[in-house]
Amino acid sequence: MNRLLPIDLHAHIETDIAAADLVDLRAVVFAATRSLDEAKRALERNDTSTVWGVGCHPGLVGAQKAFDVERFSALITRTAYVSEVGLDGKSRVPMETQRATLSAVLKVLQASPRITSIHSFAATEAVLGCLTEWPIRGAVLHWWLGDAGQTQRAIDLGCYFSVNPAMVRQSELLRRLPLDRVLPETDHPFGDRSGGHGRRPGRVDDVEQALGRLHQLTPEEIRQITWQNLGQLTREARCGMLLPRQVRVALAAA
Repeated sequence: MNRLLPIDLHAHIETDIAAADLVDLRAVVFAATRSLDEAKRALERNDTSTVWGVGCHPGLVGAQKAFDVERFSALITRTAYVSEVGLDGKSRVPMETQRATLSAVLKVLQASPRITSIHSFAATEAVLGCLTEWPIRGAVLHWWLGDAGQTQRAIDLGCYFSVNPAMVRQSELLRRLPLDRVLPETDHPFGDRSGGHGRRPGRVDDVEQALGRLHQLTPEEIRQITWQNLGQLTREARCGMLLPRQVRVALAAA
């Protein structure tokens, strides 16, 4: 990586995608999985610039029913990334079940921190409550929609925030997020529907441009900052050696 590639901290990709297709994305993509079964398939791969996660999506009944904390603990020994986990206030999964899964995940991550992308749709207050009870290093609030007070609480808890193209028109929301805590994401194929060009993981130009306008910086300067943020996040979570070698080299260069 002679020049820094875009970072996409949260995207959904089929686990049987060809390795060459991932290289063609020309981005460092953190690929979220939605169940432990999907994570197992993903972690059998050996991609150079894609970081596969271990997830249990709060919106999926089957994934939540099948969650097993010992299996989760074993899977995360093979990756620096946990995603997608969290709470969803509109899910058909009972909130009690969602909370039990998330609390089990957070307890594991207290002992074995990872870069952790956390879902909080219609459940921002509840997610903050869980992070207060079981604080972790490496938390990234994905597609965050909290109000000013909730956002400040998240900042005080040490959280980072990942921003996708669907969020860039919400200038008041973006203004609340400290630039040294922000990372780009697409949440492909969900969060990039409003993008002005072809949708695909790794295309975060809209996010970089919006952050640049807000902070009076160039997109290139924003990319450099987001790489520095990723480096700091990785150091806080102490999980850098679990990243693919090519990503570690880029982090060192940044």
